[in-house]
Amino acid sequence: MICQVCGAANDLDQEFCRKCQNKLLVVSGSSETYDEGPSGEGISLDEHLLERVSVLEEIVKRSAETLKALLEGFHRQEKNGFVIQTGLLALKDLLERKGLLVEQEFVELWEGRVDQHMTVLEKRERFLERKERILAEHKGAGRERLVGLLGDAELAFFALDPEKAMGILEEAWKLDRRNAELAFFLGESWFNDGEAGKAAPALKHVLERRPQHFEALVYSGVLENDLGRPERAVDFLKRALALRPDAFLPAFALGAIHAGAGQLAKAEVLLKRAVQIEENAQALSLLGTIAYERGRLRDAIDALQRAVKLDPDDEDGLFQLGLCYLDRGWTQKAAERFQAALELNPNRIELQEASKLLGPAGAGMLPGLKGPAADRAGRAAAVAARDPQKALVLCRRALKADPENPTLQIAYALVCSAVGRTVEAVATTRRILALKPEEPIAAAAWATLLEALRAEGKFREGTQVAGEMLDTVTSNYARSIGYFQRAAARAEMGEQLDEALEDAERALRLSPRDMRQFPLAAKGWVHYKRKEFARAVECLSRAAELGETPTGLAHLGLAYLAVGDAKAARKALDRAKRRGGRSIERLGGLEARMLEQIRRNLQLTERVSSRPGRRKSRIG
Repeated sequence: MICQVCGAANDLDQEFCRKCQNKLLVVSGSSETYDEGPSGEGISLDEHLLERVSVLEEIVKRSAETLKALLEGFHRQEKNGFVIQTGLLALKDLLERKGLLVEQEFVELWEGRVDQHMTVLEKRERFLERKERILAEHKGAGRERLVGLLGDAELAFFALDPEKAMGILEEAWKLDRRNAELAFFLGESWFNDGEAGKAAPALKHVLERRPQHFEALVYSGVLENDLGRPERAVDFLKRALALRPDAFLPAFALGAIHAGAGQLAKAEVLLKRAVQIEENAQALSLLGTIAYERGRLRDAIDALQRAVKLDPDDEDGLFQLGLCYLDRGWTQKAAERFQAALELNPNRIELQEASKLLGPAGAGMLPGLKGPAADRAGRAAAVAARDPQKALVLCRRALKADPENPTLQIAYALVCSAVGRTVEAVATTRRILALKPEEPIAAAAWATLLEALRAEGKFREGTQVAGEMLDTVTSNYARSIGYFQRAAARAEMGEQLDEALEDAERALRLSPRDMRQFPLAAKGWVHYKRKEFARAVECLSRAAELGETPTGLAHLGLAYLAVGDAKAARKALDRAKRRGGRSIERLGGLEARMLEQIRRNLQLTERVSSRPGRRKSRIG
């Protein structure tokens, strides 16, 4: 075989030339098989090879030119990005020198906007993946109108205006009510946005058209359970599991619902099935919790150890594993797990407890609300403790109706902190404080800001902010908040513990009677960090008598462990687990934690499984 590049002779079974290492081009047939020209003479093999090599050379040349142009464009974009970033930083420095901007607020707001834009881009990607399927589903007249509406929705998504896009798609659905693909996209989007009331009818419409739609069955099952109809939820999820017996999510969801109903045996069977399909950290954590509740300590420890190995940041698994170790008598290992769980969820006050920090009478002393904003704010307050995500959606709607109302802004910031959207919480409270409002508003904003920083574990920054608050406010209740928040932050850092103890004592002297549990808990934690464990137990137990929080009870349990009272520690930590079960974000709550895992998985379902050439998702 002759190399088409260097002309060297090679064996027939060689793939690359022995001399120049170029890939060998195999040409079969004889010269007589080629077409003859007008003169009747055949094209020689050499001429044919020369023509082929020339074509390849031209292709390589064009590819090289294209690659060069792409590299030049990339370098231009890189330079432009650098220039833009430099300009923004220069503008930030200028505004900061003029006292018009705070760097931390600017950075956090920037990060928050990036997060929002990424969410919109994900929704846009899902829409673009399904656009052609939506069009293919359309039957009958009005196609041009539908094409126009989908195009307008696409432009709205590209303009980072998802609400406008969803409004356009709702109009398109009114035009084509038989379009199951469009109904499913709307239902899925509303589900992910926490709008169960709008998602349920859309998904019901999908199932009327396509009873075997797997993803719609799973979504509907979760929604029905959230709406308090577990029997219907089980029916939907059983149908989904019958369609795909090897799917992780319906088995996991059914296990969640049965566990929430107290049917632990059924739940355990389904969760074991889910774990066999996919070894998931949350599923193992929940399986371990059920084994613990059923009295099988060895199985519980095994499952929970596997869970925290897969996900070292699973605070629920760590906390439950600590309880198992405590029952085994391994107090040192138990204390380590409890401490690790608390570090992952740093000193967060429960939402309904944190709302007390808005003032001596809660938010009642702040400016009132009227009309739609009042209705939505009231609904948000009613569901905040059990479903902070839904409360967040309602607060956003209330803010649209009355965007300048500080009461709504503070409530929104507090719920943002509760669901972990700390950047938004901090930015919102800083905007309120920048307006220099009256002290009742300012004190509530300071309290919400400090709670947000505390929940994020930004204790050093929280110490600084508490100092700023104390330089600004004058009322006793506001100053007590500043003192106990600074004491708690210093205790978490293990720094300036003498000053922290003084702050906690000042907070106790200044705080109203219905707020004394907060400075008492802070003082107890300072004593714990000072290794004054008996004093820590005394303060933390008094704080728990006045008002229990998951973190306060967990601190009390650690203090009891430190003084060697394992029985009292077990009792306090069990109360912390059960108290935390009221909210997804807390230390416990079997059913809530399961359903949160379902929500997270469902957001990836259709996006992953619909892409050609990809590995099927966990529910497919």
